Amino acid sequence: MEKEQTAVEWFYKKLKNYKSLNLTDKLIQDLYKQAKAMEKEQMKEAALDNVTTNEKLRKIFEIQFEQYYNETYGGVK
Repeated sequence: MEKEQTAVEWFYKKLKNYKSLNLTDKLIQDLYKQAKAMEKEQMKEAALDNVTTNEKLRKIFEIQFEQYYNETYGGVK
């Protein structure tokens, strides 16, 4: 099963094609990792926003989100 593609992943693939920008592969990879982590956190907060104020339940939802994210998008690489 092919993983879904996030907007950050789409942008990363497009950016890699523009070598004329003189960005190093390491810089592109570092920026990609940072953007993926930020995107994941934003997705998690949006999913959990106003779900519950109970910390134990929130932790369960966070674990479920992590599982969903990893299955759907392959995690942050």
